[in-house]
Amino acid sequence: MTSNKSKELLLEMKNIHIDGFSDERWHKILKGVDLSVEAGKVHAIMGPNGSGKSTLSYVLSGKDGYEVVGGSVKLDGSDILEMEPEERAAAGLFLAFQYPVEIPGVGNMTFLRTAVNSQRKARGEDEISATDFLKQVRERAKSLQIDAEMLKRPVNVGFSGGEKKRNEILQMAMLEPRMCILDETDSGLDVDAMKLVAEGVNALRDAGRGFLVITHYERLLDHIKPDVVHIMANGKIVKTGGPELALEVENNGYSEILSEVA
Repeated sequence: MTSNKSKELLLEMKNIHIDGFSDERWHKILKGVDLSVEAGKVHAIMGPNGSGKSTLSYVLSGKDGYEVVGGSVKLDGSDILEMEPEERAAAGLFLAFQYPVEIPGVGNMTFLRTAVNSQRKARGEDEISATDFLKQVRERAKSLQIDAEMLKRPVNVGFSGGEKKRNEILQMAMLEPRMCILDETDSGLDVDAMKLVAEGVNALRDAGRGFLVITHYERLLDHIKPDVVHIMANGKIVKTGGPELALEVENNGYSEILSEVA
C-alpha cells in the first residue's frame, strides 16, 4: 500500500449497470459506468438532464427503487453494494441531497448528536461527550452562518433552500466522512448562498477525504475547484478531463462534446 494518502484509491466503480423507474417506465439508466476517486481528490460529474448523474448518487447511498444488474462498487476496498444504507454511512459515505428532507419533531442538535454517536459506535469508538459535541457543532455552525436558533429547530423544517443546504454541509462536517457525494448542491441557491456552501465544502478538503460533486452547471465549480471533471450522457461517462472541461461546457454547452463522442 502506498504511503502517500493522496494516491489511495477511495471509491472504485467498475462497469456499473443500473435499471430503474424514470419517465414513467422501467428501463436501463446507467449503462456501464467506470469511475475511481482517489483520497484527497475532488471529482465532478456534469451532464445534461436525464443523463444518470443523480441515479449514480442514489445507488451509491443505497436508495431503494434501483436494481444493480452488473458491476461493482468498492469503498476503501469493501463492497458497498451488499451493505445497508446505514452501514455505508458508517463505512464513511455521505450524500448531500439535492432536496434535503424535513424531519418534523426531531431537533437539529438531537439529530446531529445521534448521527455522530451512531457512527462512532459502529466504528467501535466511545460516544462523544455533550461538552465536546457542543463545542464542535457551535464552531462548525458559525463558519456556515448557522445560528443557535437554527440548531434548535426541527431538522430542515421551515428552512429556506440555502439554510437546508448549509445544514447538510454542517452534518457532513460533524460526521467527517471519507467519501462525500454532493448531488446538485447548487440547485436553487443564489450566488451568496452557493459561496457559503462551497466554503464549507472546501474547509473539509484534506488528503484522506474524497469528493464527488454532481452538478449541471459550471458555476459551482468556480468555487469548489475539481481535480477531475467527467461528462455523463445517456447513462455513461463519455469524456473525462481537467477543470478546463467544465469551462468548455459553460462556453459551448453539451452539444459540442456529445457530437464529438457520438
